[in-house]
Amino acid sequence: MQPTTVIVVADKTSLKRPFIFLNAVNMALCFFMLAVTVSSHRYLLGGTKVRLSFSGLVCLYILGFGCLLLSVLGVCGACKEKRWCLILFAVGMAAASQTMIVKTALTYQPIYEAEVVDRESSLRESALKMPLHVNSLVNRTLLEHMQAYYKCCGLVEGYKDWGSSIPASCLCEYPERRCVRLRGNFTVGAQKKQLIYQEPCLPLYMASVKRAFSIAIGFKFGSAMFWVVLLVLSIKLMVQIKRKKEFLALLQTHKYCVPGTS
Repeated sequence: MQPTTVIVVADKTSLKRPFIFLNAVNMALCFFMLAVTVSSHRYLLGGTKVRLSFSGLVCLYILGFGCLLLSVLGVCGACKEKRWCLILFAVGMAAASQTMIVKTALTYQPIYEAEVVDRESSLRESALKMPLHVNSLVNRTLLEHMQAYYKCCGLVEGYKDWGSSIPASCLCEYPERRCVRLRGNFTVGAQKKQLIYQEPCLPLYMASVKRAFSIAIGFKFGSAMFWVVLLVLSIKLMVQIKRKKEFLALLQTHKYCVPGTS
C-alpha cells in the first residue's frame, strides 16, 4: 500500500480579516452619509433653505447606497474567496472614489462662496443699518439664537449695535466670561449697570461656519481616500486568492493530499 503524504498549507490570504474589518467601518461610514442625506432631504422638502441642489441629493443617495452594497459584496467575496465579487467591488470603489474627489474639487469654490463669503457679506450688509432693533434686514430670531449659543452680543460692534434696546440674550450669565457693565440709558432686556457679553457675534459665528465647512470638505476627501485604500486591498486580496488556488491546484496535480480540498 502506497503511503499518503499529507501537506498542511498555511492560509495565504492574510489580508482577508483586515479587509473585512475595514469594510465594516465603511458600512458605518455609509450609514452616516445616508443619515446626513436623509436629514438634508427632509429639510429641503419642509421648505427650509438648504444650500444643496436636488441633483446633489441624488448623487449622495447613489454614493451612500452604492458604497453600502459594494461593502456587502466585498465581504462576501472575501469570505467565499470569489474573485468576481472582488472585481466588482474594486471597479465600484474606483468609480466612487473618483466621483467623490472630482465632485468635491469642482464644487469647492462655489460652495465656499455660498456658505462662507456670501453669508458673511449678507450679515455685514444687514448690520450697516443701525440700531439692530429697528433693522428689518436682520433675522432677529437667528441673531438672538447666535447670542445665546456663542455668548456674544450684536454683530460687529458688540452691544452698541442694538442701540438703547438690548435684548435679554445679551445678558452675561457667567461673570468669569468677558463681559462689560452697561453705563447709560438702556431698555428692554438689559438694565443700567447690568453685565452683558462684550464680544460681537459675527466673528464667532463665521469661525464656526468655516470650521464646519472645513470638516465637511475633509470628510469628503477622507472618505475618497479611504475608498482608495479599500480598492488597493481588494486588488491585493484578489492576487492572494489567485496564488492560493494556483498552489492548491499544483499540489492536487502532483497527487498530494491537502486537507480541506477533497
